Amino acid sequence: MSGHFRPPISAQVLRKIKQLSTPKPDAIYMTNRNPRNLEKLRIAYKPDGYHLEKPGRSFWHKLEVNVSGRYVTAEVKHFQNGPVVAASTSEWAIKKQLFKTKDTTAFINLARVLANRCQQSGITEMMCNIEAVPGGKLDKFLKTVEENGITLKELPRYNNPKAWDAERPEKPWEVLEEDIRK
Repeated sequence: MSGHFRPPISAQVLRKIKQLSTPKPDAIYMTNRNPRNLEKLRIAYKPDGYHLEKPGRSFWHKLEVNVSGRYVTAEVKHFQNGPVVAASTSEWAIKKQLFKTKDTTAFINLARVLANRCQQSGITEMMCNIEAVPGGKLDKFLKTVEENGITLKELPRYNNPKAWDAERPEKPWEVLEEDIRK
């Protein structure tokens, strides 16, 4: 006899497999299709970048504002995938509602549109390195973004503490004078 012998599966085992794999009618199932779910839970990898860089690269999402000769563009960039959410005064729907595409009201309305798009996409926290002059256009832009429910600071990555970490000394082979007195 050649080939592999496979024992027959009993009817009881087949019933148990079917019972475990069939969804229950009263159970609530949820499928999370957000690829950035681990970032929302604060357990995803957060890049460190180079430690000598001034602004650093320790972020998941970062807000960038570009002011050109005629238009203002605001983007939320992911550290791996680039721009995730963007809004610009060059968009026809936004430009049509503005008197000028680069004045203070353009910055404020652009901030409202960007905050709304971020809320719809599920991004509520992002890093912001923009240094704005108090009372200036960028300052009003940032305040409007925060007023519309976006936090311009990301929380640090969650580090799951272990039970043994609290009592374990840093270097167990070093004996301190305090330890001797005990």
